[in-house]
This record gives sequence, C-alpha cells and structure tokens, in this order.
Amino acid sequence: MITAFDIGGTALKMGIVSQTGKLLKTESVSITNSDGNQNLAAMLDWSEAHPDSIGIAVSAPGYVNPKTGYITMGGAIREFDEFDMKGYLEEKTGKKVAVENDANCVALAEKWVGKAQDLDDFLCLTIGTGIGGGIYAGGELLHGGRFRAGEFGYMFSFRPASGRATSYTLNETTTMLTLRRNYARELGLKLEDITGEEIFAKYDTRDALATKLVQEFFTGISMGLYNLIYLFDPTHIFIGGGITSRPDFLKELTDQMAPFGLRDTILDTVSHKNQAGLLGASYHFLTLYPN
Repeated sequence: MITAFDIGGTALKMGIVSQTGKLLKTESVSITNSDGNQNLAAMLDWSEAHPDSIGIAVSAPGYVNPKTGYITMGGAIREFDEFDMKGYLEEKTGKKVAVENDANCVALAEKWVGKAQDLDDFLCLTIGTGIGGGIYAGGELLHGGRFRAGEFGYMFSFRPASGRATSYTLNETTTMLTLRRNYARELGLKLEDITGEEIFAKYDTRDALATKLVQEFFTGISMGLYNLIYLFDPTHIFIGGGITSRPDFLKELTDQMAPFGLRDTILDTVSHKNQAGLLGASYHFLTLYPN
C-alpha cells in the first residue's frame, strides 16, 4: 500500500492506494487560506495513522522536480516556494517519498488506470481556479527544462491590449473563478455569494447575463484547445475539473469548438475526477521506486 496525498489550497485529499491502482481508502480535510503548515500537519497525522504503507506519494501544485521532490514555486500555496518537500517528509516519517506536480498526476493516472493506457500522445487539461495540464508525447510525460511544462493557463487567450499583459491569459480570462467574478461584478454581488453551479443553472434557463458569460467561457477554453492541438498534435485531450460533472459539458464544448474546424482530436473527460491526483502520485512513486 502507498500513502497518497493531493494537496490543494482549500482541501487536502488523503488516500491509501494499492500497487495495482486501487483506491482502498480516502478522506479529505478542509484547508484554510492555502495554509501550507496545515497541509503538512494533516499529512503527518494521516501517515502516522497508516504505518504499514511502503511509502508516501504526493501530488502538489506548482513547479516540482519529480526526481528530487523539490518545489521551486508552490502555486496556490506560496509557503511551499523553494521547499524540499521530499526531504522534509522523509525526515519526519522515515519513509520513501515521491512528489509530482498535481496536473501531471492527472495525466499519470490517465495513463496508468484510465482511458489513455494505450495512448502515446495525449494531453490532460484541468479547469478550476486556474488552468493546468499534463503532456504525454511519444509515450513520455514531458516536464520541461525547469519543470514548468503543461502550465497551459499562462497561454494568451486574447491579444494583449493596454494595461497588464498577463490579464489576457487563460488563467485570468477563462477559469471558473473568472466566470464567478464577472457574474458577481455585473450584479453587484460578493464573489462568495455566487457559485459556478448557480451560474450554469441560470444558463440552462437562458438567462441573458449567464448565457453571455458562459459562452465567453467556452470560447476561451476552445481557443486554448485549438492552440494546444496545433502545438502538440494529440490524438486525445482529457479534461478535468468540477465543470466536467455537468452532464452536457462535452457536447457544449464540442459545439463551441465546431467553428474551429477540428474533427480528429478526441475530447473526453478524465477517468477518475477528484481521485486522479492520488492515483497519479502513486504511479509516480512506483516509477521512482520500482522495487
């Protein structure tokens, strides 16, 4: 068994995973204000409660060296900037530890026990507070020279105009957070008073504002996918994030992609949704420690 963690800014997912990719046990705890210390304390408690595991697998946000487990930039958890997570956990627990980027873990899970087991060239794209991704090319997961490959959210979705150029990236224009923020601003609401589910419920009733903003959201995602298809020529793109729970999501996205004229890249949702990080991290552990 492997003790697995999927670190997030609002929740820490914890699991016990078999060496054949079976999730035997799961639990989660809420995290306040992307607190790194709170994440670490909960991880140590869970590890102590499961002493029989062969090691610890971690899915973490940010720029992660998958061999050394060193995090140069912690993504949503800036306390993890320049942090040796692998060394820290090994010292605290006495166990072998493997750490990989969270979006890469989604791709690893898809390759290990998902729809991509027989694929060599595919992408995973995760849509949430930000947009991340994993790249499989020629049967290998790409990390890049500084472990930043797959940060799709930093692509420009529109031509920068005046002002801050980075406000035109996918992370700033085409996330669920952006959709909620724009809707709340238009109606004079607080951000915390509106959810993505509520906006899509309004969209289903053909509410004018919700329709406008949701169509802009799908257009932004479509532009990003168009660019990725021509950059990497994937046979498949698997999409994750809470939005994919929507029954009509794939049809709505495919309809929005129609004007782009792309027919042969298959769009699908990820296989394991919220469990993908735990499974992918465990697969990374097994590749790092094969014996």
